[in-house]
Amino acid sequence: MLDQLTLEDFTPLIGQTIAIRFGDNLHNAVVVQCQPGSGGRPGKRQPFSVIVRCGEPNRYWPQGIHTLVHPENGELELFLVPIGPDETGMRYEITFS
Repeated sequence: MLDQLTLEDFTPLIGQTIAIRFGDNLHNAVVVQCQPGSGGRPGKRQPFSVIVRCGEPNRYWPQGIHTLVHPENGELELFLVPIGPDETGMRYEITFS
């Protein structure tokens, strides 16, 4: 399932609130950016990344596999990396290659 996700699965979610499970708790996050990556191999999906923001700028969870609840694709176990806060929350990047 994860290898079939594309940029087009996430781009419509920009600005929308989704849920991410960090440990045992669900937290709201907003999809703030989706962008194509570079490289890629012929016949394979184009790499891309998704940035989400959780509304707690002074609290973050370490990088690791966490559960993102996608409105159409259900629960997805994804590797999230904290990339730093902005003015309203901590940002996390998810990279698909």
